[in-house]
Amino acid sequence: MPMINFTNPTTVLLGVILFLLILFLGKETKRSAIIAVMLFVFIAILVGHTVEYAVIANKTQEVYYGIVRSIMFDFAFIFLSFVSYLWIDDMEAKVKKKKSIDNSLEWFWKKV
Repeated sequence: MPMINFTNPTTVLLGVILFLLILFLGKETKRSAIIAVMLFVFIAILVGHTVEYAVIANKTQEVYYGIVRSIMFDFAFIFLSFVSYLWIDDMEAKVKKKKSIDNSLEWFWKKV
């Protein structure tokens, strides 16, 4: 089975709760580094699941399903972390009055 098994609803719920708590912490402190650490943790988990998928020789259908589903959840968490990073980074730039190269979320909010 995967090292962090996202086929278990409790694990997914725990991951979402931790994600929201870290997002709230980043929003309140207006520091994008907190969200960047979370993004790199999710990327590391994705790499771990990918290595696990490649290394396991005799995969049963259950193990295959667990790893593939965990990889799908990894990509979802990475996407959410990346959008959150852009949002918090924009907030941090406004608070510190740093010149931002571009408004990274402008393309996203125009489509919504």
